[in-house]
Amino acid sequence: MNPITRKRIGLILLFAFFLGPFVAAWVLHAIDWRPAHTRNYGTLIQPPKDISAARFVLADGQSLQWKDADWSWTVFALPGPGCGERCLARIDELRRVRLSLNQNAYRVRIVVLDDAMDAERLAPLKPVELGRDSDGTLADLRPQGSDEVAVAFADPHGFLALRYPVDFDAGRMRKDLARLVK
Repeated sequence: MNPITRKRIGLILLFAFFLGPFVAAWVLHAIDWRPAHTRNYGTLIQPPKDISAARFVLADGQSLQWKDADWSWTVFALPGPGCGERCLARIDELRRVRLSLNQNAYRVRIVVLDDAMDAERLAPLKPVELGRDSDGTLADLRPQGSDEVAVAFADPHGFLALRYPVDFDAGRMRKDLARLVK
């Protein structure tokens, strides 16, 4: 084989290696193929719900601010009616998940949205904050059973990204949260 032909074949192979993945991705997108399993354990909210205009009031009377210097993700704990000891234990699990993020823990804030809860009950679980959903924006995610807690994640811009049912696994939730705050 002469050197010119060998160089042409090399050039064609080089283009194939670079363009092949793009062509494969385009074909998979064109046939609307989706992977059977995703890496996240929570349920992805599709399309993401914009809650940045919703009014969440914290226990100290301040409104929840989306834009902050820490670029914080917000974990909403949504207790059902009558949050008892089991409910508080689940909220404590959320606090421990946050603490396990080590140097990235400051980038996660936990807000318990419950109108009936007394702020003194959450005092031992600092830095968990108590708030209320003034507009009822997240009412559809709230569990109906008493002493249960559902969870939802909101990104730093105020879009709901993931939700977790009442029987969430805190270890898997931690993996999702660790990926988000990196």
